[in-house]
Amino acid sequence: MDLDLANVHVLVTGASGGIGLETVDVFLQQGAKVTAHYNSNKSTLQPLIARYGADRVQALQANLTLEDDVHRLFSEASVSFGTVQIIIVNHGVWPTENQPVVQMSLDQWKSTLDINLTSSFLVSREFLKGLQGASEIIKAYASILFIGSSSGRFGEVGHADYSASKSAMMYGFTLTLKNEIVKIAPRGRVNCIAPGWVKTPMAEEALKDPDVVYRAMATTPMKKVGLTSDIASQVVILSSPRVSGHISGEVIMITGGMEGRLLNLPQDI
Repeated sequence: MDLDLANVHVLVTGASGGIGLETVDVFLQQGAKVTAHYNSNKSTLQPLIARYGADRVQALQANLTLEDDVHRLFSEASVSFGTVQIIIVNHGVWPTENQPVVQMSLDQWKSTLDINLTSSFLVSREFLKGLQGASEIIKAYASILFIGSSSGRFGEVGHADYSASKSAMMYGFTLTLKNEIVKIAPRGRVNCIAPGWVKTPMAEEALKDPDVVYRAMATTPMKKVGLTSDIASQVVILSSPRVSGHISGEVIMITGGMEGRLLNLPQDI
């Protein structure tokens, strides 16, 4: 299927692993030019750069919690490939240790919200600023796509910081931005994809625990953990104005049909 993404400039944050890396590859397969953001390690991006060439994909570093870094990221991206037309806001952190609210430190709470939510605000704001002076041809592809989480819908015991950051992104931020982007780009769209459990490096350790897997699958009819390809393909389809041009303000759950959290095992009752 031709998604009409050839030579469109896409910026993917958190692109060095998991969903981000797969997403970069799928966009490149569609002919897009991709700026792949990373925070500390770009080694996983090197094979894609070697395969597609520096005229199609570039890896740029930035700490997305810093305003100056975000501004620099977009400036450097635009020098190579022109104005960014689509952003995939994929970066984030999920602290692995269970910390109930009663035990959670203020530093952890602030850190998770800064990395997951405030940085998403900074990236989105810089993207919209760049669109303001762009041509109508450039603006026709304008799209923001956030990567949320089932945790933002159902909550997650021991991870209130993560759940709160994703929920704010998925609902308050997405639903506000979809009404604001059209003031700059009349056909601009803002959507969110919210995966459930996915086999990524971030989830690898947790998924080694049979109890975690059981609780995750107990309310999931498909009884499977998602793959990065399950998410990346939908990211690219939803970013295409040709096939998804009338979709905005939506949160697409990609969870295998998950209905919620299994809170209690038989021995708990």
